[in-house]
Amino acid sequence: MTAIGDLAMVNLDSPNPKAHAEFYRRVLDWEVTHSEDEYMMISNGSTAIGFGLVEAYQPPQWPDTSSGKRYHLDLFVDDLDKAEESCLALGAVKPEFQPGGERWRVLIDPAGQPFCICRRPQG
Repeated sequence: MTAIGDLAMVNLDSPNPKAHAEFYRRVLDWEVTHSEDEYMMISNGSTAIGFGLVEAYQPPQWPDTSSGKRYHLDLFVDDLDKAEESCLALGAVKPEFQPGGERWRVLIDPAGQPFCICRRPQG
C-alpha cells in the first residue's frame, strides 16, 4: 500500500499553549521552534508537537471514558520511578487509577490531558 501522506506533526488543544509547551519541552528536552500567545511548537529536529489555544478548554476526566479523551502521548523512559518523579516535579499529577501495572504509568499533564510513561523496550 502506498501512503497518501506523511505525518508532519501532532497538534494539541490547550488552555495555555506556553505553559503546556514548556511542560513537554522540559520532559522531552526539546527546543521551542515557534512561539506566539495562541500557539507554541516544540521539536527535536525531526518530530514536532504544537499547542494551540482553545477558549473554554475542558480536559477529559481520567479514567472516565465518556468524558471525550481526545489523545494521549506515550513516552519511552529508562526508569519509571525516576521519570515519574521528574514529571511530577514539572507539574504532572498521578491519578489513582493505574491500569499498566509496572509496564507503564498514566500521568496527567498540567493542561489536564493524560499521558503515559512506558518502559523502553529492551533489545
